Amino acid sequence: MPAMSLADIRREYTLQSLTESDVDADPYRQFHVWFEQASRAEILEPTAMSLATATADGAPSVRVVLLKGADERGFVFFTDYRSRKGRELDANPQAALCFFWDALQRQVRITGTVQRVSPGESAEYFRSRPHGSKVGAWASHQSDPLDSRAHLEREVAEYFAKYPEGADVPLPHHWGGYRVVPHVIEFWQGRESRLHDRVVYSRDANGASQTWTLGRLWP
Repeated sequence: MPAMSLADIRREYTLQSLTESDVDADPYRQFHVWFEQASRAEILEPTAMSLATATADGAPSVRVVLLKGADERGFVFFTDYRSRKGRELDANPQAALCFFWDALQRQVRITGTVQRVSPGESAEYFRSRPHGSKVGAWASHQSDPLDSRAHLEREVAEYFAKYPEGADVPLPHHWGGYRVVPHVIEFWQGRESRLHDRVVYSRDANGASQTWTLGRLWP
């Protein structure tokens, strides 16, 4: 049997619709409504979001990270500051996020500027991590070339010896959080025949106005 053509793989989206009257006037409250629904839908990783960054001269890259905070200040994730995304965000502090909750046929897209969270906020989150994840943050040189898995395991073993289970693991100086401060937040609901509903909140990217404007985009 011949393999199915990628062009033939398609699914109609028919679960729900989305209008401007359906959403909250505040995009953060609307995000939390959808996030709670995604969590109840038993999606494997409702906090998973694609993070797009770019170098200072515009070369893009994207990867999946986990959301660890969302309020009126923005959307927070944590990483090694020495990683590729860390270097790119420090050189070009702009980013885009995308959540895709397939069980609900929904996307949320966020575009904004990026800033490091305070050391205190990073330390508070770091303390909440499992012991192994804390040790891993010390052992890994994220995004650097690695000659073998055995090398990684030796590094991890050395740090486990230094910080055994139950020991206090300090926050690494090279590790912490970033906050994406949005100026555009789009809520996308899949619809039949690819005539999707796209409701978008936007505000001044320079922060001159904190007032959100609500609109709709063509599918």
